[in-house]
Amino acid sequence: MTTPDPALFRQGKSLVIAIDGPSGSGKSSVSRETARRLHAAYLDTGAMYRAVTWHCLDRGLDLADAAAVESAAKAVTIELSTDPDVESVRVDGVDVTEAIREPRVSTAVSAVATTLGARAELVRRQRQQIVDSGRRIVAEGRDITTVVAPEAEVRILLTASEEARLRRRGEQLEGTQSAEQLRRQVTHRDKLDSAVVNFSQAADGVVTIDSSELDYEQTVSAVLTTIFGVAH
Repeated sequence: MTTPDPALFRQGKSLVIAIDGPSGSGKSSVSRETARRLHAAYLDTGAMYRAVTWHCLDRGLDLADAAAVESAAKAVTIELSTDPDVESVRVDGVDVTEAIREPRVSTAVSAVATTLGARAELVRRQRQQIVDSGRRIVAEGRDITTVVAPEAEVRILLTASEEARLRRRGEQLEGTQSAEQLRRQVTHRDKLDSAVVNFSQAADGVVTIDSSELDYEQTVSAVLTTIFGVAH
């Protein structure tokens, strides 16, 4: 597959790329690299949900208390880098870049993501991030193509088989979690989150890319080729 030259995408032209997908589909690493090659901003919306989750856990809030979680989501200050070369997340001034990836956050984040009031607040912030980027951004998550940026120039559902997703997440976590913890993080979280957003089937106008048999570079190439075909 020949990857189009990113220079063909004119600077200054609106280029919002919305990428959704299940856990372990590769959407974060692929989206970050896509943004890097397009000289665009990168928005990891999952990091925002994790940041609120960390904030709630740090304060001992009951994640089953929807009103408390919504209030926390509205009150917390989240500083999220949109530079694809800089991974940085701060919550009320505290660096939580690594902390939000810990198992205690991973196993609890769906409680925040399925709290509709908190979700609405974070969607509002995500839309503002897209505007602040000058509308040249690759945004990834679970509801970007349908809720956050349904008018994006390019919308992609990046998926993969369960076997491939479990293998990739296991490699990413480098044996720090048991097989059961890994499965719970990947498949159980998907099941919970699917109660509020559909990220298993592409909506009208959304291009599906199945990366089950693709390596990392091939997946990036497929995404760039799709962007070129739709937006150029």
